[in-house]
Amino acid sequence: MLLLKITAPFKLIPPGACSILNPSAIYANNEVSLEEVDIYGFDYDYTLALYSNNLDTMIYDTARDFLIEHFKYPEGIHKYDYVPNFAARGLHYDIQKVNIDGHTFCVCNRFASRGLKPVPDEEVVGLYGGTHHVPLNQDSGFYGKGPKMKQFMDVFSLPEMTLLAVANDYFISNDIEYDPVHLYKDVSEAIGMVHLKGFMYKWITQDLEKFILSGEPTRAVLQRLVSQGKKLFLITNSPFSFVDKGMVYMVGQNWREFFDAIIVQADKPHFFNDCFKPFRRLDSNGDLQWDKINSLEKGQIYKQGNLFEFLRLTGWRGSKVLYFGDHLYSDLADLMLRHGWRTGAIVPELIHETKVVNTKQYALGLTWLQALTGLLERMQIHRDPESQKVLQEWMKEREELRAVTKNLFNPQFGSIFRTSHNPTYFSRRLCRFSDVYMASISCLLNYDLSYTFYPRRTPLQHEAPLWMDQLCTGCMKTPFLEEMALIR
Repeated sequence: MLLLKITAPFKLIPPGACSILNPSAIYANNEVSLEEVDIYGFDYDYTLALYSNNLDTMIYDTARDFLIEHFKYPEGIHKYDYVPNFAARGLHYDIQKVNIDGHTFCVCNRFASRGLKPVPDEEVVGLYGGTHHVPLNQDSGFYGKGPKMKQFMDVFSLPEMTLLAVANDYFISNDIEYDPVHLYKDVSEAIGMVHLKGFMYKWITQDLEKFILSGEPTRAVLQRLVSQGKKLFLITNSPFSFVDKGMVYMVGQNWREFFDAIIVQADKPHFFNDCFKPFRRLDSNGDLQWDKINSLEKGQIYKQGNLFEFLRLTGWRGSKVLYFGDHLYSDLADLMLRHGWRTGAIVPELIHETKVVNTKQYALGLTWLQALTGLLERMQIHRDPESQKVLQEWMKEREELRAVTKNLFNPQFGSIFRTSHNPTYFSRRLCRFSDVYMASISCLLNYDLSYTFYPRRTPLQHEAPLWMDQLCTGCMKTPFLEEMALIR
């Protein structure tokens, strides 16, 4: 018989447990020395410019109305308002089975939803051949797009995921037969029209204060880098007129003087793997010029082009270049894998995630979850009926606690970084395609430009945890935190 007296959860928390994670810290997947970095590159949207939640609501509302007016979807869909905390970045959408899921090639690892309602694990397993595995040929390709499944890696994709869930929910709730493939394509087109017709650009430029979060840190970062002799460049898919108004608002009329090269409408990720599109220069009014581009001049604006020509004209190669972007595929993957640049991922969700991790409720829940897991692992050898009954109770409690911990981050899908005990697919891609990651580029203000970021040596499954003396990265004091506090 298994007899074990359990200590209260709060007594299990180690005295030095982290409870003061700094959301302004920079986290390293690979060792990076800023002293070796001479050139800093940036994306624009959700990198130099961070947007408020008001933008997601506007994108959703406009795309929903477009779906109803132009594709003649039922008026009943109009009653669904945007749900800000429904979706999370990194989720997969099964186009035919209409599931939104955060799997890591294991469909029950991160909770699934059909419409706005969760799908039980048993049903999800049944949909995928009775196993916990999604075959690679059904999953999304390298850039997150596949014939049967799409991965949403962009911060801009949150309204699209919500609209997909809403439209499916309406048809399912009203028992209306529909083709899920048509619905997926229609919603994608409706969202696309918001961008193609320039609605988003118009909203932001007409009310910069409403949509763009504080720009002072952006200017401070650029000024500091230039004052230290670093070269800067910008590569964005957005048009010049839109970028210009945003940068004037955040940085000032002289914003172009900070950059040694400015590329707009770059068409990433094709910019990084296409060697045929030439650069086009724009004049001060944004009009195309016809001259052949033999050099990229400071303060000038260039359109399209490709990275191979960019490298030829600048000579900026290898680990002396550090490029920041928010999209792991479009911004970072090719640079990391094909060109050897250093990469920095902007993950705004870190602010919310670190706040949750800092709570006592999370610390207690996680500690007890780990304790239960250890108990199950060690005590499962007891085969008598009474011990087995206790083990079943522990397993049930563990599942309940897992759900509670998940809900602290996002009630539908949990943390964007972890699904139960495993990293999410988003988290795996983040580790693969970024050397460092942070909530915003303003985090650079917290570090000296000779600082070296070291990844934590976390023990592998077959290794003993011997490195507990290492400080948690997010709890370390940062050199310029107090100095830069006035502009935060």
